[in-house]
Amino acid sequence: SLFSSSGLNTSTRVCTSYPSHCSDLSDTNTPLPVLSRNRGILQQSCDSGISSPLPSDSCKYLTWRDLEGHDVRGSQIRCPRVRAGKSENLLKVLLNLNLSFQDLGDPYQLENFNKILWRLIRVERLWLVDNSLTDLSAIRLPRCTELNVNKNHFTSFKQLPKIPQIQHLSLTENNIETLNGISFLRHTPLESLILKRNPCEFQENYRQL
Repeated sequence: SLFSSSGLNTSTRVCTSYPSHCSDLSDTNTPLPVLSRNRGILQQSCDSGISSPLPSDSCKYLTWRDLEGHDVRGSQIRCPRVRAGKSENLLKVLLNLNLSFQDLGDPYQLENFNKILWRLIRVERLWLVDNSLTDLSAIRLPRCTELNVNKNHFTSFKQLPKIPQIQHLSLTENNIETLNGISFLRHTPLESLILKRNPCEFQENYRQL
């Protein structure tokens, strides 16, 4: 990086090596960072609007070799909301779990969220409300009897996880337009199915179907 005598960064890029880990500032309105001579870390030159900056704020423009002494690893630099999850052994014995409102805005977060779901082999009651989920067909929840996936983006029953023991399934406020694929529920002990505020409600003979 090139710094003027006043401490301002005069280059359009923060670093010149390892381009895959550098932030290109030339096409954004992000204020250029200022090098603090006292602390030796990068700080924003103006208020970003966040009252309490995240812990990774001080190193989000740094390359890997400059991250000594920080707890931030991997893609977490670009996903500061990612937190350490429960251990794999604990996930395997959980019976009731609420993973709603996770704000999965980055592919890295969604990928790891799915890895967590894969481990829930004993969960019986699971809430996944408002997670912007679109397809969980690769997930299997063999013991799940109650699943709440309200306020997601499912468009078909075929996108739901495999839930052979399901008894109560809630799909309120998704985008399911037809009842195609609902036949897989015939072989389950289903007692209640909630489809409020889905487009399929306007289908003729919806209740009978």
